Amino acid sequence: MKHFSLFIAGQWTAGSTAQVMQSINPASGEPWMSFDCASADDVDAAVSAASGMLDNPQWRDMTATQRGKLLYKLADLVESNAEELGRLETTDSGKLAAETLSQTGYVADYYRYFAGLADKIEGQVLPIDKPGMHVFTERKPIGVVAAIVPWNAQMFLTATKLGPALAAGCCVVLKASEIAPAPMLEFARLIEQAGFPPGVVSVITGDADNCSIPLTRHPDIDRIAFTGGPETARHVVRNSAENFAVTTLELGGKSPILVFADADLDAAANGLIAGNFGASGQSCVAGTRGLVERGVYDALVEKITRLSGDLVVGDPHDSSTHLGPLCTEAQVKRIEDTLSKAKQQGARIGFGGERHSELGSHYFKPTLLLCDDPATATLKVEMFGPVMSLIPFDTEEDAIAMANDSDFGLGSGVFTRDVARAHRVSSRIRSGITWVNTYRAISPIAPFGGFNQSGYGREAGLESVLDYTRTKTTWINLSDEPMANPFVIR
Repeated sequence: MKHFSLFIAGQWTAGSTAQVMQSINPASGEPWMSFDCASADDVDAAVSAASGMLDNPQWRDMTATQRGKLLYKLADLVESNAEELGRLETTDSGKLAAETLSQTGYVADYYRYFAGLADKIEGQVLPIDKPGMHVFTERKPIGVVAAIVPWNAQMFLTATKLGPALAAGCCVVLKASEIAPAPMLEFARLIEQAGFPPGVVSVITGDADNCSIPLTRHPDIDRIAFTGGPETARHVVRNSAENFAVTTLELGGKSPILVFADADLDAAANGLIAGNFGASGQSCVAGTRGLVERGVYDALVEKITRLSGDLVVGDPHDSSTHLGPLCTEAQVKRIEDTLSKAKQQGARIGFGGERHSELGSHYFKPTLLLCDDPATATLKVEMFGPVMSLIPFDTEEDAIAMANDSDFGLGSGVFTRDVARAHRVSSRIRSGITWVNTYRAISPIAPFGGFNQSGYGREAGLESVLDYTRTKTTWINLSDEPMANPFVIR
């Protein structure tokens, strides 16, 4: 069985308490690798190393351009190792190999984007209202960053945190999910190979009590970047009260996809399938609330049913597979419980609705649920699996009201040929991202994040680098005259 150690201060080390966990291969349901878990002492060692590097000439005196070159090298290493990282992620989490390989390769462009921004972080000279004074600002690294990443898109979500943090000159303790940490621990080898000074980045994993809580409460953590669920996020926010760390949260979603009668229904069907069955539904922006204008509802259901009939559920390493296993059996149980409640509320199964028992306990069939009641459970609960719920609407105002009837606000989609309607509707949906006539498109240039209980703060884009800095203001008296006596009022 493959085994991974922790990467702390440039050294591979066993956890100080000898706690070891195993990771389950979702496709087989069997353990396939083990890893050392961090204790509070290990967390302290990683944070102390990061804090020490902030004032170490090896990192402190490195120019922004030099930091950028290290990020460019890291990007090249990610790209050249994308196949191995993707294979590990597929085995560890059950995500399709085609997706993990493609996503990891594209992640390299995120590091290149932030590498290019490293020496574009600028201050300014202020036109101050005091004569004889020269006043300017600089952007300084915010300090030590705790970056906490879930299992479902870990290479991507690491890049959106680690890239801007390193570009800004911060040091980072990266906490990988204990559910499927293998690719992140392997990624630590690339950080080492890229030439970052030891301690600038540490990669650890472990359970909440021994790792996550000590990390988010640590007095030397200056910023927390967290992606995960709302319940865990509430604990993170409470913990940050101990260190006043600046915190950003990218949380769950229950994203609506609105389909109007004038839409290209083939495109809309593809968008709904991509938004629900892509990544086997294990995506925070999954468009699991399909809101369809009543006049085209039946026609769209027919198209989705026909297209979904060709989907292949199976081995995630097989290139012919469209949907793999879910990462944990708990997700499958959550889906079953939610579907049961939805059916009690009058919802009808269009197709699917059950496990693929012959494939294993982690597999669930792609599912369509037809709903009439906006309060149906599947329209409210983030299930993190391949379940699409469709509900009809009659007017544009109804569609907007239904779209905004959610505790979440991460993603949304609008399908219409009417450009005016596209602008009008997208501007009124309360979500951090709206895709029009497409879905799940991403770019390092475009920021993303949520409204409501989908969190706050933004990742990717130019501003995300500035979020890892603090503004320092310097006043210089240019006069040859000594400073006036402050107790003599003139």
